[in-house]
Amino acid sequence: MRVGVPTETATGENRVALVPDSVARLVKSGLEVTVQAGAGTRAYFNDDAYAKAGAAMVEGPQRVFGESDLIVKVRRPSFDEIKLIRTDGVIAGMMQPAASGEMFGLMAAQKITALAMELVPRISAAQSLDVLSSQATIAGYKAVLMGAGSMARMMPMMITAAGTLVPAKVFIIGAGVAGLQAIATSRRLGAVVSAFDVRAAARQEIESLGATFIAKAEPTKDAEAAGGYARELKEDETRRVLEAIGGHIHDQDLVITTAQIPGRPAPRLITAAMVGTMRPGSVIVDLAAETGGNCELTRLGEVVDSGGVRIHGPANLAATIPTHASQMYSRNIEALLKILIKNGQLNVDLADRIVGPMVVTHRGEIRYH
Repeated sequence: MRVGVPTETATGENRVALVPDSVARLVKSGLEVTVQAGAGTRAYFNDDAYAKAGAAMVEGPQRVFGESDLIVKVRRPSFDEIKLIRTDGVIAGMMQPAASGEMFGLMAAQKITALAMELVPRISAAQSLDVLSSQATIAGYKAVLMGAGSMARMMPMMITAAGTLVPAKVFIIGAGVAGLQAIATSRRLGAVVSAFDVRAAARQEIESLGATFIAKAEPTKDAEAAGGYARELKEDETRRVLEAIGGHIHDQDLVITTAQIPGRPAPRLITAAMVGTMRPGSVIVDLAAETGGNCELTRLGEVVDSGGVRIHGPANLAATIPTHASQMYSRNIEALLKILIKNGQLNVDLADRIVGPMVVTHRGEIRYH
């Protein structure tokens, strides 16, 4: 049973699907692991480390894709890579299912079985596979550092010979994994932190980290959808949330937005008019930029200046901390392999409550709709 790890080819992607420690454990369990030379270089895992872990190192992608029973990637394969996968091959990675219709058609035509790591069900038995949570942890942390580096003031209170500097005010919108990590990181840096989420259950989590919950917009009791995500709000609910955010945002130094709805565009929570009330030198970091943005002025991959307020729309933020992001992703992949491989045999069981929802193509069929 051979697992293949190719070099990621997507622009700006620095992560690798398996790190040497994971490779060593897989080899010890009886699997063969083939790694493309240079696959871990951008995440600072060199080829020698993989070789010492027991991986077979090969040049170029042809052998990795063509000879592996199961290919593991971070990002979805390119069309050229799909052509290298053998008929009836299996591949797992973050497939961006909502935007991959043409790619799924090509994989189905080759009878490739593809598993989307984003579709891991939100159940306790699947927590160890949850790449959205593992990578959101990285993004929430890095968003604070990005904002701190872009602000016109420092984060903590400082008592100096030149006088006392008051701490910065940080406002986190959305208290999922990324938002909670942003709260924790901002608090460690000494900021005064407030946060808001439409889910009633989030209030306790926000306050447990030392942040103030914005109580002017008491969350709707049923605003939590299946899997713990926020549902799309009704018109009157949206109006109340916007009023609360607009009444609080004007004196904040750093705003980090993380609100997303699975399979839908990100909710628009910060209007241009709200940005106009903020102080020059303040910053917004929009972690929902890749799904349309929570801020009306966000532009993906750009920094927009509006009246002295800088709005960051970062793409693939987890890849900017590739060592830890790869380590966490690799653990998620390991957990998946333990389910897929039993007694050295690969079995994609569509009836399995974890694996079944992840399968987007199988034996010529596109299963994601």
